[in-house]
Amino acid sequence: MAADTTIYKEIEGKGGDYYSLVGWLAVMAAAGFGSMLYMEHYGHVVTGMTNAVVWGTPHVFAVFLIVAASGALNIASISSVFGKTQYKPLARLSTITAVALLAGGLMVLLLDLGRPDRLIVAMTKYNFKSIFAWNIILYSGFFVIVLTYLWMMMERRMVPYSKKMGLLAFVWRLALTTGTGSIFGFLVARPGYDAAIMAPMFIAMSFAFGLAIFILVVNVAYRASNRPLGDFILFEMRNLLGVFIAAALYFTVTQHLTNLYAAEHAGIEAFILWDGGIYTFFFWVVQIGLGALFPLALLFNPATGRSCQGIMIASILVIVGGLAQLYIIIIGGQAFPIPLFPGMEVSSSFFDGAVHPYVPSLLEILLGLSGMAVSLLIIAIAVKYLPLMPTSLSDAKVDPNHVAAE
Repeated sequence: MAADTTIYKEIEGKGGDYYSLVGWLAVMAAAGFGSMLYMEHYGHVVTGMTNAVVWGTPHVFAVFLIVAASGALNIASISSVFGKTQYKPLARLSTITAVALLAGGLMVLLLDLGRPDRLIVAMTKYNFKSIFAWNIILYSGFFVIVLTYLWMMMERRMVPYSKKMGLLAFVWRLALTTGTGSIFGFLVARPGYDAAIMAPMFIAMSFAFGLAIFILVVNVAYRASNRPLGDFILFEMRNLLGVFIAAALYFTVTQHLTNLYAAEHAGIEAFILWDGGIYTFFFWVVQIGLGALFPLALLFNPATGRSCQGIMIASILVIVGGLAQLYIIIIGGQAFPIPLFPGMEVSSSFFDGAVHPYVPSLLEILLGLSGMAVSLLIIAIAVKYLPLMPTSLSDAKVDPNHVAAE
């Protein structure tokens, strides 16, 4: 089998492009840390957050990266758990991408809390009735399990056990994404969150977001290092991405159709679907149009779907659509008023019964982008110093039918 003779090697050379990339990513990460220090010194009053909208734009980036981390592990899971050997050469890169995305997301989440030093309390005092406490265990376990999985794939003596560890990682990542989605599904007081479908929808979202990021990582890494990247593996990931986009779109449609049927959710549905201003725009134009329908058209169009540029554009659009979707869920869900007295109109000087305004500040955006920069920085350093990438992903190496086709 091709996978048995795969040669893994770190990126060689001291190219200026590599160090330029690392330098820019470090600058972006530093800007995020600077934003955090400024917000910590002056308080969250300098952001767009209020007493009503307490999870701002940094949380959008954080949740996106955490959810995408689970999906980025897909390639490794498919190769180990489901026996798809064509993906095995990319399993190592898949695991390090997953770990890097989770690290970047948790960094943003931690720095956005206002008191990062209080993390030690959350790690030592558990309230097992809280989904947040469960998620701390799930996130910590993900690091341990996935890094152990990576070590087993890289250590020749442990390779026979890597499949079992891959199965454990697969189950754990499903639990992790379920826990992340349940954070919102369990908040029954807010009509924008209260839905059991949140957990499976977040799993479908993770598949799409994580694979979109991984496709970009693979393309950039192989093009930049001048290593062969054939059409076979790229088209295989393209087909997977199309399926995952369709699955995420299916759960989104199902969620809104279910809410439209339930009278108690009529208000939030009207807010999101037609009279929510920026949230309605994000939903129809960015999430559904640019983030789902247009990428599907690009991926399955014979012209664009068989070009690297078309697949990369589709992947970028999925990421943009994913950020918009989480902005609607997280920010829009808080902006819509809580029904304190169902069936009655409520008004007060505290904005009860009114849509809460929120405009993200530059500080919040910089902090969120720094999480992405940290994730990419971890990946860039890892592929430079660890044998994570096969020297070739040409069709002759990974396509089992390549010789027969010739």
